[in-house]
Amino acid sequence: MHKVTVEQNTKNLISKIPKEVSHVTDTLEEAGFEAYLVGGCVRDLLMSEILSGTERDKEPKDWDITTNAKPEQIISLFEKTVYENTFGTVGVCVPLFGETQDVSRETLAGDVSQDLPAEMEGTSKYKIIEVTPYRIEAKYSDFRHPDEIKFSDNLEDDLKRRDFTINSIALSSKGHLIDLFNGIKDIKNKTLKAVGNPDDRFAEDALRMLRAVRFSCQLNFSVSYETTESILKNSDLIRKISAERIHDEFVKIIMSSNPASGIVMLQKFNLLKNIIPELEEGINCEQGGEHIYDVWNHLLHALSHAANKNWFLEIRLAALFHDIGKPRSRRESESVSKKKYTFYGHEVVGARMTKKIMERLKFPKKEIELVEKLIRNHMFFSDTELITLSAVRRIITKVGVENIWLLMNVRECDRVGMKKKETPYRLRKYFAMIEEALRDPISARQLKINGEFMIKELGMKPGPRMGWILNALLEEVLDAPEKNTVEHLSELAKSLNMLGNNELKILGERGKEKKEEAEEAEISKLHEKHGVRRK
Repeated sequence: MHKVTVEQNTKNLISKIPKEVSHVTDTLEEAGFEAYLVGGCVRDLLMSEILSGTERDKEPKDWDITTNAKPEQIISLFEKTVYENTFGTVGVCVPLFGETQDVSRETLAGDVSQDLPAEMEGTSKYKIIEVTPYRIEAKYSDFRHPDEIKFSDNLEDDLKRRDFTINSIALSSKGHLIDLFNGIKDIKNKTLKAVGNPDDRFAEDALRMLRAVRFSCQLNFSVSYETTESILKNSDLIRKISAERIHDEFVKIIMSSNPASGIVMLQKFNLLKNIIPELEEGINCEQGGEHIYDVWNHLLHALSHAANKNWFLEIRLAALFHDIGKPRSRRESESVSKKKYTFYGHEVVGARMTKKIMERLKFPKKEIELVEKLIRNHMFFSDTELITLSAVRRIITKVGVENIWLLMNVRECDRVGMKKKETPYRLRKYFAMIEEALRDPISARQLKINGEFMIKELGMKPGPRMGWILNALLEEVLDAPEKNTVEHLSELAKSLNMLGNNELKILGERGKEKKEEAEEAEISKLHEKHGVRRK
């Protein structure tokens, strides 16, 4: 076996390994077994040492260990373990050193999580470290799972079955890096390359083609020529993969820092046509009017803006799919000068298409409903000169107060996707109108006492006098908010009730005017905040 040792980086690498992880490798080695960190954790450690810039910020999330010990031998060395899967992976429950972490079934990855001891649920005493024996995997008849898994005594057997060279580097607790496939070189060159023959790797598990796109987006690596050619040749194999597994990789691509690049790669690699062919309908679908891009590029720019804003999944999906219905709803309109198109009802068509896509990819029902709602209503805010405050209130009721600002996020993505300013006057006008519609108007309802209280507790009779009194009380509170107490207002109401009708009416009208002035001032502040004028 060829060992590559990065002497100058060894101490730094080892110092970044959590004590809980070292405890597991030390225990295995003390028992006479080999133990190596492997996979993404080693890759991320090396990236932090080798690369410069933002790539140095990679911190391992999952710590995976491989060993020549067999599952029953691993289990015998530790007090608490989790083991119920077909891959030989044992979840070692290690007491935490220092900071605590809740342990739940969601803490664990894959099938390991199915057998968490009941007494550990909800505790904060353990960290789960996954340990897997060296493996040899036989033929993959279904392009997803090995027909048979055999344990090996040789680390090389385990490393050569892995997907990409950057994930096939092993690190011992002594600082030795085992790099049989030049993974370190590929990290330095920021290149993603399959281990061995890429056709074999993708035939073993076709999902690896999606993983290539995902790693490229997450790590900002390019895919090697040989790996790219193999993906193009084998792209149809992705149909063999379950929707659930495709969903997981697709979400990771969308949530990466450069999801638009990922969508382009999926299309160039002939993967998108097997996953979301509806998106390809937008390629070369001209829009005309204010749009300088075809539907495809418009959607990519909208998605990029959502990612640049670091907005969450549903907004990114709505940005990507918001105009997906345009190709199917496009109609050519008559124009003397040049071709013009209409897309009436594209938001309705797009919402239906998106629902089917997300159902096909096994998205949760709540996520589907929200994205569908955002797309269905994204055309609402179109003309600030025609839109009214009552119309804004209706759309808030329709999409929900909790979703109205998400709808505005999608609208902003749509706008920026046309290469327009991020927050032009029109968008600022929308923001102001929404805030105006959402705010509670100044009214007697803000008082600590009301008409019912005055009738039952103060013995007053309903009628115009009560309205005048309430307006007078409101004027008092607007001038001195600290006087808005049941005790103070009750005494003041009693005193006001002793006045004659004419005098009380004057006070009431004055209170009403004060309320209207305060209301106008609040709305003016709101419009000034967003830099828009009042009509």
